[in-house]
Amino acid sequence: MTLIEYFEYDSLLFTLFVFFVGLAVGSFLNVVIYRLPKMMEAQWTKDCHEHLGQSIDTEEHTFNLNYPASHCPNCNHRIRAWENIPVVSWLVLKGRCSNCHTSISPRYPIIETISGLFSLAVALHFGVSWEMLAALFLTWSLIALSMIDFDTQLLPDSITLPFLWTGLLLSLSGIFTDPQSAIIGAAVGYLSLWSVYQLFKRLTGKEGMGYGDFKLLAMLGAWLGWQYLPQIILLSALVGAIVGVSLIVLRGRDRNIPIPFGPYLTAAGWISLMWGEQINQAYLRWSGLI
Repeated sequence: MTLIEYFEYDSLLFTLFVFFVGLAVGSFLNVVIYRLPKMMEAQWTKDCHEHLGQSIDTEEHTFNLNYPASHCPNCNHRIRAWENIPVVSWLVLKGRCSNCHTSISPRYPIIETISGLFSLAVALHFGVSWEMLAALFLTWSLIALSMIDFDTQLLPDSITLPFLWTGLLLSLSGIFTDPQSAIIGAAVGYLSLWSVYQLFKRLTGKEGMGYGDFKLLAMLGAWLGWQYLPQIILLSALVGAIVGVSLIVLRGRDRNIPIPFGPYLTAAGWISLMWGEQINQAYLRWSGLI
């Protein structure tokens, strides 16, 4: 009996396996969320120095997903393997560095837990299938994009563009959608937000969103097809409006301070991935179209 056949036979083992894989991936996502924007800034700095003909010490600025090893930012204590077990290590250490006892942000185990639970939800929804495997990778990418945009208002091309092309390639096998719907979805996803951006800029002289948002919606259109774009846009706008107004009313947030749109797009995209068909059918029944 192969591993896949065993997973199909024992659904409990399968879901537990996916949950723990999700926790482990969540630990890696914490690294990506923190380091990728810094890597982008370092590359921009290097490009600027090269453009100006200035030298830069590349060894001094070496920083990537592998180097340096995970360590405490306060005392530089290197994180050992037993201190890096998702969620468990944070609980055992009571949220503090084992060396200097500086507090460790609860955000790390929260992201790990979210990754595990969302992975579990995907496994329960799709079962043992290629759709489940693809949906897991999309889910993990959306978590990373959401948190990076929340922190820095950046949506890295190094995530959105490869996943956009992946969505188009998956459509060749009919996973989630067909090639025609995927191609139209990618194009319309990009152009729709681009058009809103251009109109808003001409009317107000301000940039209402960034180009990363266009690429993110194009990515979601490539994965799910153009049929889900109205749903994604409406869901993201609704959630964004509720959160934005709440921040202004409850916390007195300055209306001129930009609020990243990426987290709302990723949330809407994941909801459409999981329950988009049911939402569309419910709307059609409610509107009397079916």
